Amino acid sequence: MNFKHSDWVSGLSLFIYAAAFSFAYISLATGTGALILFASVQITMLGVAIFKGLRLNLLQWTGFIFAIAGLVYLLLPGLSAPPLFGALLMMCSGIAWGVYSIKGKTAGEPTLATTENFLRALPYCLALLVLMLVLPIGKFHIDAHGLGLAIASGAITSGLGYAIWYAVLPSLKAASAATLQLTVPIIATIGGLIWVQESITLRLIIASASILGGVALVVWQSGKSEQT
Repeated sequence: MNFKHSDWVSGLSLFIYAAAFSFAYISLATGTGALILFASVQITMLGVAIFKGLRLNLLQWTGFIFAIAGLVYLLLPGLSAPPLFGALLMMCSGIAWGVYSIKGKTAGEPTLATTENFLRALPYCLALLVLMLVLPIGKFHIDAHGLGLAIASGAITSGLGYAIWYAVLPSLKAASAATLQLTVPIIATIGGLIWVQESITLRLIIASASILGGVALVVWQSGKSEQT
């Protein structure tokens, strides 16, 4: 196959995102994991945009700092703090997705790019599978039910979602791409409440307000500058 719409950085980013995401959720609550992931993605994308010359006004800098402060507060040691290893894994996942999203802005045809990225991620997945089978990394086994769910989740639902994301990315600026994801942690938290009876802590509420409010402020100001 002649790869024209992707590169190995995109494939590696996709693999890191999916692998770190999967292992992180072994120990993280749904809403907490989604919030850490969201914050890491947006801080990564905004950080790269700033590094490349994006100029933020005072309100945008305030929002950016609030988003970082909210993430730091969420991870501070305490009774309601998320497990550190799971949180670090989810941060790695978010950074990888931020890189993957940035690369997607110049990827070309979205369906082909997504397909190629999945194929490029395959060698890394096989290497991880071999390591997990050979090394004593906790309890691990494969059954038909789990394999079927993994294929449906990865190749069908996620693959379609990534293709749609790549399709809309070229029309979005790095600072305003966060708009489409502002509701993700909230939806995930509600899902956790309904389906797995997870609880909401005061720490999660405060961190969510700081992170989501900060990103919303950056996006709102970005939208105003684009209109002018």
